[in-house]
Amino acid sequence: MRAAIARGTGLMVQRRHEAIAELRNADELRDAASVIRAAALQRLPELLERWSDNLGALGGHVHWASDADEANAIVAGIVARRGAKVIAKGKSMVSEEIHLNDVLERAGADVVETDLGEFIQQLAGEPPSHIVAPAMHKDRFEVADLLSADRGAPVSPEITAEAAYARRRLRQAFLDAGVGITGVNFAVAATGSICLVENEGNGRMCSSLPPTHIALMGLERIVADFDELDVMLNLLARSATGQALTTYTNIITGPRRPGEVDGPEELHVVVLDGGRSAVVGTRFSPALHCIRCGACLNVCPVYRQVGGHTYDSVYSGPIGAVLTPLLKPTDPAARELAEASSLCGACTEICPVRIPLHDLLLQLRHRDARADASRLRRAGFWLWSQAWSRRWSFGAMVLGARVVLPLLRRLRWLPDIGWLGAWRQGRELP
Repeated sequence: MRAAIARGTGLMVQRRHEAIAELRNADELRDAASVIRAAALQRLPELLERWSDNLGALGGHVHWASDADEANAIVAGIVARRGAKVIAKGKSMVSEEIHLNDVLERAGADVVETDLGEFIQQLAGEPPSHIVAPAMHKDRFEVADLLSADRGAPVSPEITAEAAYARRRLRQAFLDAGVGITGVNFAVAATGSICLVENEGNGRMCSSLPPTHIALMGLERIVADFDELDVMLNLLARSATGQALTTYTNIITGPRRPGEVDGPEELHVVVLDGGRSAVVGTRFSPALHCIRCGACLNVCPVYRQVGGHTYDSVYSGPIGAVLTPLLKPTDPAARELAEASSLCGACTEICPVRIPLHDLLLQLRHRDARADASRLRRAGFWLWSQAWSRRWSFGAMVLGARVVLPLLRRLRWLPDIGWLGAWRQGRELP
């Protein structure tokens, strides 16, 4: 796993640097993108209303969901009303966030992930481990085993053979699907459009072949007009995959019109709050500027060592360590994610919209430390700081470690008592 992640993230970082270097005004574009994202949040109610009105005038339907349960109920209701048995699903982080597949499958629908990486993860029974490359942690031999099990016959571990099998397997899903589900990269307020970028063509198939298209988006994923969208698209693909533009950039402006030969009969867009509105206007608001490029994951030394599943969250890496505790403020496990960072600042440096990620991580640590500042905890940290700020006591602790660590290495275990037992469940002795 570690080798696959190192290889994948290293390649993506290299391609990103090469693609950004092609821009003569990269810094100016990043500054502009930062301003655009901040302005969108400041004008969020106005932009969302304008976009919703424009899409409604085109015959589209906008649904507002305050949380995951409401979003799932809306989607499940549309699927049931349309009588869809097969659902062709494109890549959508919001769908992962609300665990949509589980809900639809319990209702009897056959949900087929059509993004290749997501399809591999579906066969493995795992969530995606990376925002852009869901199966980055798997090598081609692991993928071949999964595809062979699905086929009931061997599939060669050659990448071309794997892609060919997946193409044949998924093509029928597009034809059988009564509903297509996708994500949304950006909504454009001026025209009521939604923008969907991808490289495999599955997003276009999911949004145009089935008679009903359901798109899922977080409420922050909006720009005012196509000029702003142009800035964002100039940076998104370069930061995510090292491309000037993705192979398919889909601008969807309403359902099929009279006289048109393709496109869905119905277009529904489900807009999820999911805790986002509580973050808007706070000091953590810049976290909502994220455009889901995954660049911060690729340079993060923690992510590169432990992978995405260790975060136990849909959003991993530095952005996940910031977003998850903000969207799940009552989840104790989510609050610990801010500690999963070296604070090296590489994530902040590479972010295309200049989110100060390491600063936000530090602020989350400060917030949680103050919230958990029991008298005993404060006393413990005071004693630790006093010991480490004096040469003689620091030297004594180093000497003690030299004596104790060899003994612990020989024991190779720690007693399963209280916090020590909980600590050792996810760790090994050095």
